[in-house]
Amino acid sequence: MRGGGHDIANGIVAHEPENVVAYSVMVFTKARARRPRWFFIPVRVLLVTFLLTLLSFALSLLFGILGTVIAARLQGIHPNMTLAYRHIALPVAAIAGSATLVAMSVLEIRRYWRERTLIMIEQVSSHG
Repeated sequence: MRGGGHDIANGIVAHEPENVVAYSVMVFTKARARRPRWFFIPVRVLLVTFLLTLLSFALSLLFGILGTVIAARLQGIHPNMTLAYRHIALPVAAIAGSATLVAMSVLEIRRYWRERTLIMIEQVSSHG
């Protein structure tokens, strides 16, 4: 819609003259990449491990309680909620936490080496 036309059906109202052309200019600045810090690796690993362990504990506890209540109802007895904590939620959270710790350690170390290598490549290519 050029020339100040109106398109009522689509709800579009254009108020630009016929001879105006809009240009967008992107300015690229060469930002210097910071060297990755190795001491942030354990912080990120432990933080993500803690959060995912907590999440897996909460979800497994929820499903453990629901399963315990359903099983108790089917048997016609009172539900024993300590089973949900001790035998369902805690082992699931321990396994999930251990797996998260190993996986995050591997991922963060690979990320550190990749960033370090890319920065070295960038430094070599900018000097040559």
